[in-house]
Parts: sequence; C-alpha cells; structure tokens
Amino acid sequence: MPNIKDHGHRISFFATPDENNQLEYFVSAHKDRWQTKADFVRAAVIDYIAHLNGDYDLPTLEIQRLNQLIDTITTLSSNVGSLQDITVNGFGSLLELTRGSNYLVNYDDDGEIN
Repeated sequence: MPNIKDHGHRISFFATPDENNQLEYFVSAHKDRWQTKADFVRAAVIDYIAHLNGDYDLPTLEIQRLNQLIDTITTLSSNVGSLQDITVNGFGSLLELTRGSNYLVNYDDDGEIN
C-alpha cells in the first residue's frame, strides 16, 4: 500500500445523511469519473476553487441569457430612438409642406398669418 504522505494530506469532514446519499448516488452514477466518494469530493473542491477564481470557460446560462436580454434592450432602444427621429422629422416636413409659400398671404416673422 502506498504511503499516504507521498500523496497529500488526509482531511475529514462530516456529512449529513442527505449529503452522504447524494455523494453515493453521484459516485455510483458516474463510475467512469469517480471511483470513490473521496475522488468526487477532491474534484468538487478543485472545481469550486476554480469557480471562485473565475477560472471557467463559459458564463452560466443565467449570465448568457442576461447578456442576450441586455443586447436586445439596447437594440430596441436604438430602434425607438430612430423611430422617434423619423416621426418628428416627418411631421416637421409635413407642416412645412402644408404651410408652403403663398404670394397671397403675408406671414409675420413669427409665422402667423396676417
């Protein structure tokens, strides 16, 4: 049997019956990845430390969805701003057309008809 000091430190912890059942379930369901509960806990600790350090490839699904929604809202805001500009400029053009220039009507400097 290999010497335990050559491989690392022994750490003990207490698990509730539910936690122990979950450990046993995942270890038995994934025998190709973990042979013992200790292997599972070791992998979980490594993954959790990497997660805390922000060392993971993809953002979570929640963050991906949030980024998608933010992009959509930004696009919609831009579209509404463009629509507002078109509407204001369009009505301004229509008012200028209806006002027109008529040699029979005299306009004051403020645009009122005499």
